[in-house]
Amino acid sequence: MTWPDRVCVYHKLQSRPDESTATMLLDVMILSDAKQRPAARCLEDVVVYDYKAAKKTSLPPFMLEQFLKTWKSQEAAKSENRKKIEQIEGQIRYLETQSWDRPDAKEDFGSAK
Repeated sequence: MTWPDRVCVYHKLQSRPDESTATMLLDVMILSDAKQRPAARCLEDVVVYDYKAAKKTSLPPFMLEQFLKTWKSQEAAKSENRKKIEQIEGQIRYLETQSWDRPDAKEDFGSAK
């Protein structure tokens, strides 16, 4: 990446949070706006810390609720996009069988003269 460029940073929860969650791992992808491709992939480790007690603590209920909504949204998007991928792969397979992947298809080696 070179300046000037803008980046978008996307986070994804690695696992479903629960009442005992004190740490969360997030998959991170940084996309370059100028290059229109990933610039970096990272792993982010988030720890919930109680500074008054000076120790790790579990997620407060309001945070857990929001992270669970995020998790459900991620899983729904994953399922929906997986179906779209299967549909596209089916269309590609259909095109392949209509063009080059037929029993009567002959490979064109070009002119060998």
